[in-house]
Amino acid sequence: MEPLTDKQIRASFVNCTKGEASRMRLPADFHELPWDDLDFLGWVDPGAPLKAHLVLPREDRPVGITLRIPATGRTSALKSSMCQACLTGHASSGVTLFAAPLAGAVGREGNTVGTYLCADLACSLYVRGKKQPKLRHGRYEESLTLDERIARTTANLSAFADKVLGLR
Repeated sequence: MEPLTDKQIRASFVNCTKGEASRMRLPADFHELPWDDLDFLGWVDPGAPLKAHLVLPREDRPVGITLRIPATGRTSALKSSMCQACLTGHASSGVTLFAAPLAGAVGREGNTVGTYLCADLACSLYVRGKKQPKLRHGRYEESLTLDERIARTTANLSAFADKVLGLR
């Protein structure tokens, strides 16, 4: 992913107001992000732990999506879950349901779409093996190349963005 500025990130959001975008906190390590290893920028808001944000590179411009994280109860360490973007298996607490208000008037009416993603939104790092999930049996063996896994993750997130934008 090409590095983005604070201004580019805030201007990219499609499902929140300009005021909300201007008030959101960027990742604490924003100036040290490993841009070369990122296929998208995702972070849980440090000031609001039940809010998260995604910025996806698109053909014409980056698209930012604000997400809500439902408050959850206890999860079992014995169960496992899989991220719907990068297909990384995690202990159940490592995958979270993220809900995004739809862009435009339908989103202001309360309509949302959701997906299960890595709770820390580090899909790019899991795909590249730079971060390991906390599963006893480790990462699942795949026959896909790294480029194919990256393309799959990007396509899955792009399909989610299309739903938020009302394109699907």
